[in-house]
Order: sequence, then C-alpha cells, then structure tokens
Amino acid sequence: MNSIIFTAAARLLVALLFVFSLFMLLRGHHLPGGGFIGGLIGAVAFIVYSLAAGPAEARLALRISPEVIAIVGLGIALLAGLFSFFMGDPFFTGQWYWVGGDSYETAAFSLNTVLVFDVGVYLVVLGGILSLTYAFEEET
Repeated sequence: MNSIIFTAAARLLVALLFVFSLFMLLRGHHLPGGGFIGGLIGAVAFIVYSLAAGPAEARLALRISPEVIAIVGLGIALLAGLFSFFMGDPFFTGQWYWVGGDSYETAAFSLNTVLVFDVGVYLVVLGGILSLTYAFEEET
C-alpha cells in the first residue's frame, strides 16, 4: 500500500510532468525537444500515477486505451507525410505556411506539417510506452 504523501505528491507531479511534456512537444521544431521526448515525459506522468494509484486506476484516468492512442498517432503522422505528397513534393517533406508575414522572422506563427508529424510521434510514443508499462504492471 502506498503512503498518503506519495499519493498526494503524485497528483501534483503528474500535472507538472504532463504540462512539461506538452511544452517539449511544442518547442520541438525550433529547439531541442519534439514528439519523442514529449511522449516519453507524458508516459512518465502516467507511470507515476500508476505507481501511486495502481494500473487499474491509471487506465481509468487515461480514458482511452493506450493501443488506440498509438494507432491514432500513427495515422496522424502518416497524414502529415501524405499532405506533402499531394502537394507535389516528396513524401514527408515539411510544408510551411507563414501567418502574419512571409518568413520565419516576420511571421506571427507558422502552420506546418512538421508539428502535425510531431503530434503523431508524441501519441505513438505515449501509447506504446503505456501499453508496455501497463502490461508489465498487470502481470505482477
């Protein structure tokens, strides 16, 4: 049985880790970070919660099967690659659209397929790691 201190601290730590994982996801295509490391940190957040509350409670908190999350992420990443193919560029070529300017320096922000691909990778890593972790925890 876990201590009350660990259970209470885990709730705060899970929220902080999950927000940090989203931060790492969003800063990934200009600075170090991205979908892979963001997905790992997000998985660690759910693993900490699983250690504090148990795998059954952690699965309920996730609300969606980890396998479904991984499959959806794979589909999103594939769509990012197909978009460039339909635009006449090679498969998985990044497509950038500048909003509020005509270059990286003058634009307010950019819409791009790189971020869509990173979100797909984030979900694949999150779902894959959680699938493995929950399978190992439920066996013991």
